[in-house]
Amino acid sequence: MANLTGNTQAILLLTAPLLNGKSEKNGPRLLSDGAYRRLARWLRGQSMSPFDLLGPDAEAISHTVEQELKLPPLRPLLERGFQLSQAVEHWGQRGIWVVSRADVNYPKRFKERLGDVAPPVIYGCGDAKLLGMGGLAIVGSRNVSQSILDYTADIARRCAESGFPVISGGARGVDRAAMQGAGAAEGQVVGVLADSLAQAIIKREHREPLMNGRMVLCTPYDPQARFNVGHAMQRNKLVYALSDAALVVNADFEKGGTWAGAVEQLDTFKQIPLYIRRVSESNKALDALMRKGASAWPDPINAKSFADVFSQDPKSMIDDAPLGLFDSSDAGISNGHQLRRRALHESADAAAVLEECVQRLILKAEMPLTEDGIATQLAVTKPQARTWLKHLCEKGLLVRRTRPVRYEPAYE
Repeated sequence: MANLTGNTQAILLLTAPLLNGKSEKNGPRLLSDGAYRRLARWLRGQSMSPFDLLGPDAEAISHTVEQELKLPPLRPLLERGFQLSQAVEHWGQRGIWVVSRADVNYPKRFKERLGDVAPPVIYGCGDAKLLGMGGLAIVGSRNVSQSILDYTADIARRCAESGFPVISGGARGVDRAAMQGAGAAEGQVVGVLADSLAQAIIKREHREPLMNGRMVLCTPYDPQARFNVGHAMQRNKLVYALSDAALVVNADFEKGGTWAGAVEQLDTFKQIPLYIRRVSESNKALDALMRKGASAWPDPINAKSFADVFSQDPKSMIDDAPLGLFDSSDAGISNGHQLRRRALHESADAAAVLEECVQRLILKAEMPLTEDGIATQLAVTKPQARTWLKHLCEKGLLVRRTRPVRYEPAYE
């Protein structure tokens, strides 16, 4: 368990079924998400962390919280060390990583946007950095016509070709069509699954993008978990939390996860612009979402028009703090997202503002420049960084070198 922090070990022992996909028969009762949230708040109030439940005072702490918070017995859960070591080995052999809310590399968007309801543990496979890149969420129903699936795949393909990640839920129907469309364009894909992560990562269409860093699959549920309606409903808020904008392709009026997730975003979270597919005739669910505040999908066709899709972020998303563009810390990466949002929000010519930002970075950054370096500093995708660098080469500001590929100032 060398790759797990002490806090993550404690959280897994308290909340995870450990390999079976469900609680062991006649085994200790796992803490629900709500019970764990109460425990986490109590620990913070005492200036403690979950790892303290595995320390020398663990028995006394456990007894106190069980009494004060009316929790089930904690010691039987915390004594499952052997099962946890087996689970960690099992996950590692399959390329599955796990992070908890107590880890520094836990997705910041979950904490910032979901607060206490952010899941205590995230399991995943692939490049976890994609979870912080933002992008377009594409969601919809499971049972739709082939024409809607084709429409979904085309939108996702164009989004990926424009340099923006596609985020979806991995379910049959619209979700899967979105991921396949982006994958066909060799774009970056984030799949937030409600079940069966262990099975999803070995599917043929996922192997190559997972290995090449173009895809990440993640879930807040045990990698072996089977489909559960409640899990599917809860998963939707995670899809929105990772996104900069969302497109609802199809939904069932007042029922199903797609409807519930969209309504929750419009009525409660209100964090990102939400669009609906344009339809030629009345659609009860999409019409209702429009009345709640959704916008008609503008049918973007290139990188600039896709960037405009993200420019309508609610005012709460615009951070008025200094922009720290050249900070190499995690805060600097976050500010890269803020810079992109602010530039798009405040300028009538978003492309010109973004170009100016890239030129500022070139003046400050160490030479030679690389596509990966620019993508990291500006918190954008590598294809987007490549597009900007190519444009600056065409303007005569940079020269592209090969073996290895790098960019240097074009001195006269």
